[in-house]
Amino acid sequence: MATAKTCSVCGKNFEMKFRYQVVEDGAGARHFCSQRCQQKHLGVDRGAASCSHCAKPFKLEFAWQVLVDDHGTRFMCTQECRDAIIAAPPPPRATRRIAVFNHKGGTGKTTTAINVAAGLAEKGLRVLLVDVDPQGNVGVSLGVRGESTLYHVLVLGADPRDVAVPVRSNLDVITSNETLAAAEVYLASRPARDRVLRERMLGSDAYDVVVLDCSPSLSLLNQNALCYADSVLIPVSCDYLALVGVKQCVRTLGHVHEQLKHPVYILGVIPTFYDARHKLGREVTDTLQKKFEDLCFPPVRANMKLREAPAAKQTIFEYAPDSHGADDYRVVVERVLQAVQRDQKSVAPVSGEVVAPRRAAAAAAATATAAAAMAMEVA
Repeated sequence: MATAKTCSVCGKNFEMKFRYQVVEDGAGARHFCSQRCQQKHLGVDRGAASCSHCAKPFKLEFAWQVLVDDHGTRFMCTQECRDAIIAAPPPPRATRRIAVFNHKGGTGKTTTAINVAAGLAEKGLRVLLVDVDPQGNVGVSLGVRGESTLYHVLVLGADPRDVAVPVRSNLDVITSNETLAAAEVYLASRPARDRVLRERMLGSDAYDVVVLDCSPSLSLLNQNALCYADSVLIPVSCDYLALVGVKQCVRTLGHVHEQLKHPVYILGVIPTFYDARHKLGREVTDTLQKKFEDLCFPPVRANMKLREAPAAKQTIFEYAPDSHGADDYRVVVERVLQAVQRDQKSVAPVSGEVVAPRRAAAAAAATATAAAAMAMEVA
C-alpha cells in the first residue's frame, strides 16, 4: 500500500512505494520522491560517489548502492563491496541495543530481560527496557502501567522519552498491552515495515543500553525489534524442544542479516531452568557449550524465587538478593556489561562474545544434529 509523503528536498507530494525513498537519521525520517532528490540530500554530485569499502570512484545508479544507518551514509560500487560492509562488525556507538529473543515460549525471556536491565542499571548504566510483547508481562512484573505504551510510539509517533516510565534508579520502561497487537496491521501497510521501530526510537540515544523483551513468535513486531537491535540474547530452557528452537532463532538472525541487510549479532546463549540432577538439563547445557563455545553463558538454575519475584512486583535482586537466581543473573549481567564496555572502547570484535550470524548458523546446524541424536536417547 502506497503512502502519501512530501519530498524533503523539492517539497513535491508523492506516493511512497520504495524503501530508498525514506532515510532515517538523527534528525528523523526524510522522504524523497526520486533517486535524484535522494542523491542531492546525500551530497552526491551528479551521481558520482566513492566506494566506502574499496575507495573506487563510481557512478551511483541504484538504490542498493547507498546504505544509511546509525553510523552514517556509505556507498558501495558493487554487491561484493556491499556484502563486505554489511558483514563487518558494527562500529561502537553510544547506545547498545539488545533484543532478548527466542521463538519458543517459556524459556525465561521476560525474566532475563527484566533482570539484565535491572542489573545493568544497578551498575550505573542508563537503561531503557522496552516490552515488545502484546502480553505486557514486563509492566505486570514490575508493577507499572504507563499512560502511553509502545503502541503510541509505533503507530502514533509519540516520543519514546515521553512514553518511558521511570521505575528504578537508572531504569525506565516502555510498557505494552493487548493494543500492541493492532500495530501489526499498521506495520503491514508501511513501505519500510521492518524498520518502523528504529525510526521511532531515535529519541532513545540518551540511554547507554536499550533492552527489548520480544514475544515468542516471528512477527513484524519481532522483525522490527531485530532490525533495531545490534545484538541478541537467547534464553534456552533446558529441554529438548528449546534446543531445537535455537536453530530457528539463528536462521531468523541470518534472514535479518542477509535479506533485510541489518547486521545483528549473538551476544550470548543463556541456558535457563537448569537442574544438575536431571540428565536432559546437563546434556542440553553441554551441547550448547560445545557448539556455541564462549557464546554460551553459565546456566541460570531453576529457582522458585525467580517465579515468585513478579508477584511481588520486584526484580530478583530486590526480592531475593541471596538466592541462586540472583547469583546466576549477576553472572549474566557481568558478561553483558563486559561486552558493552568492550564495544565502547574498540571497534574490533572479540572472539566468542559477539559473533556474526553466519558463524552462529554453522554452530546451530551442528546443534540441531546433536539435538536429533539426543532425542533418540530421550525417547
